[in-house]
Amino acid sequence: MKAKSLLVSFLLTILIAGSSYAQGFHLGVKGGLTGYKIDNESFNQQFKSGFNIGGYAEINFTKHFGIQPEVMWNQSNLQTTNNFNIDYSGAALEKVKLNYLSIPILLSYRATKVVSFQAGPQFGILMNQNDDLFDNGKQAFKKGDFSVVGGVQLNLAWVKIGGRYFVGLNNINDLSNSDTWKNQGFQLYVGIRII
Repeated sequence: MKAKSLLVSFLLTILIAGSSYAQGFHLGVKGGLTGYKIDNESFNQQFKSGFNIGGYAEINFTKHFGIQPEVMWNQSNLQTTNNFNIDYSGAALEKVKLNYLSIPILLSYRATKVVSFQAGPQFGILMNQNDDLFDNGKQAFKKGDFSVVGGVQLNLAWVKIGGRYFVGLNNINDLSNSDTWKNQGFQLYVGIRII
């Protein structure tokens, strides 16, 4: 709970401070598809589709540079394999759904009027998960995740079209320290600028 409050406070500080010094400040909504997988032999290594939806702020400091903080709901789907450690729960070939509240804070470089390149950190808060993967009542996945994100965005007047790739940096396995689970995936989205 404390981590959630700190992240929200940090995001609000960036928005308020950025908007007071920015050459351009915009707000919008966006949504699209997510492809997601966990790098570990316990999980199917094909990307499974989900969806993302949320809002963004665009804070331009100069003609070329700005930041784009976002708050996104990401649904991630997975499937365990026959290699899933039976000591956890015996749940081989189990479908798993994870829902994250993701907060990327991206540095945006506008190479042209239409094309922007973006990169930065993404903080993820696990909102809920399947209750099928248990170890003596313990949740299978850690509540927090930290990733790096990179992508490209097309800026077409008030419409944004983009794609990005993210790679998890921390182990999200909350069952065992000996088995590392790191996520990765991509997002495709369309955004509409409201302000």
